[in-house]
Amino acid sequence: MPIYPMCSKMNKGSGVFVDRDATAEFDPIHPPDTLDKYLDKSKHMGPVDMNTVATVEEVEDPDETARQERIKNKPLLSQCYNLMDFESVAKNVMKKTAWGYYSSAADDEITMRENHEAYHRIWFRPKVLVDVKNVDFSTTMLGTKVSMPFYVTATALGKLGHPEGEVVLTRAAHKHSVVQMIPTLASCSFDEIVDARQGDQVQWLQLYVNSDRAITERIVRHAEARGCKGLFITVDAPQLGRREKDMRSKFVDQGSDVQNGQETDTSQGAARAISSFIDPSLSWADIPWFRSITKMPIVLKGVQRVEDVIKAIECGVQGVVLSNHGGRQLEFAPSAVEVLAETMPVLRSMGLENKIEVFVDGGVRRATDILKALCLGAKGVGIGRPFLYAMSAYGFDGVDRAMQLLHDELEMGMRLIGCTSVDQLNPSLVDTRNLGSHVTGVPVDNLGRKVYDALATPAWKEPKPSKL
Repeated sequence: MPIYPMCSKMNKGSGVFVDRDATAEFDPIHPPDTLDKYLDKSKHMGPVDMNTVATVEEVEDPDETARQERIKNKPLLSQCYNLMDFESVAKNVMKKTAWGYYSSAADDEITMRENHEAYHRIWFRPKVLVDVKNVDFSTTMLGTKVSMPFYVTATALGKLGHPEGEVVLTRAAHKHSVVQMIPTLASCSFDEIVDARQGDQVQWLQLYVNSDRAITERIVRHAEARGCKGLFITVDAPQLGRREKDMRSKFVDQGSDVQNGQETDTSQGAARAISSFIDPSLSWADIPWFRSITKMPIVLKGVQRVEDVIKAIECGVQGVVLSNHGGRQLEFAPSAVEVLAETMPVLRSMGLENKIEVFVDGGVRRATDILKALCLGAKGVGIGRPFLYAMSAYGFDGVDRAMQLLHDELEMGMRLIGCTSVDQLNPSLVDTRNLGSHVTGVPVDNLGRKVYDALATPAWKEPKPSKL
């Protein structure tokens, strides 16, 4: 007999609590081994007699009915010509809670938009009359040969967007010979994702450090034993940021009256609900311990200033990811590409540019964004949300097409700037003079602004009909 997560809920008017099956709510945000790994065996109540579980009368949800109709009428996959198209479709076919979690960012979401728009302030200085018949944009990252200079960065809760979750991304990453970073907060278990690996496919582990270091050590050692080739320690999240879209949609989807002005605890959202274990005491002093428990290359994910890149080199780690967590943490944190443009000249002046591999993530939506980052010295670029949106809208086929679109854009972009290999990309090919100008008057990203889902404000109560 299967074991089910249960919840108790009071029947209206009866004052009696009854047990109900919470599987549908539990599964998308918890890997299948969650209870075995983290819940003490003494708390395991054993098999459930489903005859004792209250039957919940199915009530038609108009929002869900409308969503199912939109799913039936969604555009053909062949009509998606860029990564923004997948986001547009996903917004209309995903459940509110899932969309709220995936699309949300910190506070007013200015940093999230800036991550993408910063790339628009960088312009190319292309070379002409170069033989670009044969173009090769393969490269290496942490010693791994990859077909394209991007990787699937860690994004949590894949099953919110697709029932198969992160293994969809695993299969697509294999097909296109790019690296997948496995998230700590995946919906699939770590072993499910690793088991979906094919051939000599390379995966990295993204790690949120647990306050219980014994758990952290077990996770790291297990990942290394299963063949992970890189440990990416998230260092920008001692506390998760306020993601208000996530908070609001969570309660709307659960049928709460929060949007009608009733007092409700809005201190949680999907993000905070699953991340209470993260250790806020993590510091530079912990890096030697990580180096002592693994031989995997260690990369610090979430570095946001050149001084910390230099400190990372001094600590002996192999890489950094310049990142502000997709704009989901500190509002007004700098975009990764701006930090990159500041960092690499400093490293070159100190003779340190070859002492560490520098990656960036956040806001990448076009192959031109990737090329700009590589021209400025990035080793590779992490892409997260776009692949989630492609998966949510079209499953594996969507992610496959998204990666193919990036491949085609990379080929065209390399030819048009006059380069035939990644090692030819250099700062002389870009103009960054306006990069630090955080002002209006820059080109408007009409496509991105149209797709962007604006933040909501509290809804007014519906006026009660007057009694005559």
